[in-house]
Amino acid sequence: MTRSTSSSSSTSNNRSQLSSDEDDIPLSQTALIKNQSPESSEQTSVKNETDYDSDDVLARQHKKRKLKKIKEEEDNKNAALKNSNKKRKSMKKDELKEDLKGEEEEEEEDEDNEYKWWEGQNDDDDTIKWHSLIHNGVLFPPDYNPLPAHIKLYYDGKPVDLPLDAEEVAGFYAALLETDHGKNPVFQKNFFNDFLQVLKETGGTLNNVEIKDFEKCDFSKIHAFFQLQKDQKKQLSAQERKQLRLEKEKFEEPFKFCELDGRKEQVGNFRVEPPDLFRGRGAHPKTGKLKRRVHAEDIVLNLSKNAPIPPPPEGHRWGEIRHDNTVQWLAMWRENIFNSFKYVRLAANSSLKGQSDYKKFEKARQLKSHIDAIRKDYRKNLKSKVMLERQKAVAIYLIDVFALRAGGEKSEDEADTVGCCSLRYEHVTLKPPNTVIFDFLGKDSIRFYQEVEVDKQVFKNLAIFKRPPKQPGHQLFDRLDPSILNKYLQNYMPGLTAKVFRTYNASKTMQDQLDLIPNKGSVAEKLLKYNAANRTVAILCNHQRTVTKGHALSVERANMKIKELIWQKIRLKKAILQMEPTIFEKEPKYFKEIEDLTKEEEEEIHKKIIEKENDRYRKKFVRENDKKKFENEELLEEKVLTEWLDKVNDLKLQYEKELKGGTIELKPSLNTVEKIKTQIEKLEQRIQISSIQLKDKEENSEVSLGTSKVNYIDPRLSVVFCKKYNVPIEKIFTKALRDKFKWAIESVDEEWRF
Repeated sequence: MTRSTSSSSSTSNNRSQLSSDEDDIPLSQTALIKNQSPESSEQTSVKNETDYDSDDVLARQHKKRKLKKIKEEEDNKNAALKNSNKKRKSMKKDELKEDLKGEEEEEEEDEDNEYKWWEGQNDDDDTIKWHSLIHNGVLFPPDYNPLPAHIKLYYDGKPVDLPLDAEEVAGFYAALLETDHGKNPVFQKNFFNDFLQVLKETGGTLNNVEIKDFEKCDFSKIHAFFQLQKDQKKQLSAQERKQLRLEKEKFEEPFKFCELDGRKEQVGNFRVEPPDLFRGRGAHPKTGKLKRRVHAEDIVLNLSKNAPIPPPPEGHRWGEIRHDNTVQWLAMWRENIFNSFKYVRLAANSSLKGQSDYKKFEKARQLKSHIDAIRKDYRKNLKSKVMLERQKAVAIYLIDVFALRAGGEKSEDEADTVGCCSLRYEHVTLKPPNTVIFDFLGKDSIRFYQEVEVDKQVFKNLAIFKRPPKQPGHQLFDRLDPSILNKYLQNYMPGLTAKVFRTYNASKTMQDQLDLIPNKGSVAEKLLKYNAANRTVAILCNHQRTVTKGHALSVERANMKIKELIWQKIRLKKAILQMEPTIFEKEPKYFKEIEDLTKEEEEEIHKKIIEKENDRYRKKFVRENDKKKFENEELLEEKVLTEWLDKVNDLKLQYEKELKGGTIELKPSLNTVEKIKTQIEKLEQRIQISSIQLKDKEENSEVSLGTSKVNYIDPRLSVVFCKKYNVPIEKIFTKALRDKFKWAIESVDEEWRF
């Protein structure tokens, strides 16, 4: 991408770019072309469809005819001429190989044309983000669908006729009636205040019922109606759900991509957030407040000057149209909860987002060249006679060593979250000689609680910062704020802020942890060690999460799965003894575990297996009939299900017989000791992997590994780990993350270091 150095050259370049793109297919058409691969088109310039077909498709058809002709000629050869034709066949095979090689070279050439900005194709001008930008705007949520006439809010036992806007807001609360949010007094208070405000704006109830007291409101009828709709949706067959999903994807297709400098790139959050009640995380004071509906009049669109303007919804107009190529966003609006801006940006796998991530991690890498000087200075300034210098030194120490965020001032109606510079008297407890207890709400109202040992001079300074007349409610760093701190840090390195320290320390910690991992063991064992390293970083950055409601059940299932595998292994060993009773004397250690399970435990395992098999066949029967019904085919009869369940019953009788000491019946393929032992080895591997995964699940139950892996750890470290330890990248990064971090995957080898 060529970037201009002045506004006049920028205008000239823009005009040139627009002129050269005049013959391109409009985005509104290309976005709807079926079966067009985003992966190939998003990285290459838009080409004329007709030219592509004539040059490429015809050539491929010619090759197919050529290969078909060769095959026909070979098949029709007379047997008597077989030997004489060997040379001719060989020549034609060489031709075929040349054709295939040519196709491979063409594919490689296509890959070479991909926009790989990380290979130096981008320049260093951060001012101009794009030269041409065309998109289809934003996708609005559907209009409100009114409740049936007989479904109403009741107040003090009386039905209430609500204006549609107020009815919609009442429905937001009714949907959450039985949740923790709906039972939260703060949530209820905020909702009710906003609900009354909407009622006032719409002229009050339609049947003159005056609503004043939340406790007299009965939302149960609306809640029951929504619950019925949920249950009906659950009853949809897999085919029906798939059909709905495909229809939704087709409807959203025009909004998913934009054209950036002639390249098709994916848009991230192209949907306008629907109205609802704000929930927030932790003990948020605004939980329950109404997120109002966003209209076209609230939205600013950003695109090229000569780009077609997307049509707004009928009866509406856009708030503003801009042509600002110094920003990356496509649309923006102001939301009402925090009065902040929401932006529509390119997707995580886009070139602009990739460059932004790359620059962020490179900035953190630059810090390693300055960190020694910074640490030397702040340790010296811990004893400075100037209080501001002393506070700056302590703050940088805490940010550097304990990865605290810088923090900032909050308004009264915002969550009481704090960072280093906004710590108050009550957030820090001192225990001589040098132990400090931090206890405060961090970002997203997540509690930060750590008891740590600090440098003795840091401890002394914190004690000074807490001296009378300071008391609870007073600022600990009363002469310091994040702007002062960041301005000071930029004396060491351009663009250095407190946030860069978190990225640097997270990546440096991950590098140090990965260096400790030995290159041995199974993939599962290596992944366990990788997650342990990731967990160290997550704990450093205080990336906590609440244990999920389903965690205990998930652990219980995992334990049962391991028990079943152990039972299968013991069962196979018993079968070996049935085949060769004398083998026990030769290998007593091999068979010592056959008595590890009690009869009661085996009965429980049998019961679980039979229940799963019955459930599996019942679901299969429903699934098959749903598919046949969708395709207008004859349904399976009930007798088919009966036959399947009879097989499960036979299995149940067989297990009961085995439990009483009867013969173990294996499938016919397991007819030798060697084959059974091979199967046992496979089971032992599965037991090991399942045990490792269970340990990982339990250790990560209260720590969020994703946040640190995606946002704070340089993704190149994860790539290096995979390449060095022969771990498939799919085990670390999902498909979405592989797209997002393609630059990292393709730019480093196993020797790269942070």
